[in-house]
Amino acid sequence: MSRWQISLVSKILWQGGIIAYPTEAVWGLGCIPNNLEGVLRILALKKRSMDKGVILVAADISQFDRYLEGLSTQALDHLQSEWPGPVTYLVEDNGTAPDWVVGDNNKVALRVSDHPVVKAICTAARSALVSTSANPSGRKPARNTYWVRKYFCGQLDMIFPGQLGDRSHASEIRDLASNRILREG
Repeated sequence: MSRWQISLVSKILWQGGIIAYPTEAVWGLGCIPNNLEGVLRILALKKRSMDKGVILVAADISQFDRYLEGLSTQALDHLQSEWPGPVTYLVEDNGTAPDWVVGDNNKVALRVSDHPVVKAICTAARSALVSTSANPSGRKPARNTYWVRKYFCGQLDMIFPGQLGDRSHASEIRDLASNRILREG
């Protein structure tokens, strides 16, 4: 990935654009979480209801500082011991996450990625990203750019180049308070 690509993707994201990008296991769709228009575009492409909420991904735990305010030292230590990595945690919403991120839940879904492209994009944009699989609801997640284009031909602002990581499944989802696994990774 070049400096030009990194600069361009950051500009696109901050102008309200949506992108496709490689993650650890599947291609993802993303935008800046506070951008309602971008999130609504992604949900419309996926034919997904806003009440489900979306996952946020970051390059570093500090990009989630506002969402983690009020957590105990023990909970923060637990997150820091797990991240970066393929575990998405459901964290009690402290009122800072937008409604369109949380959906009808009282928790926000957060993951710190160790994928180099995800990290580069989040670092360049100085923001966490919405991270949802690149597929319409009910279809298999895209595992290459052919399927990203087939699913969303002409409807994305950028397909960021790169390779998937070596994982075969999307991230595990756990509840932070109970440590209960809600989706196996």
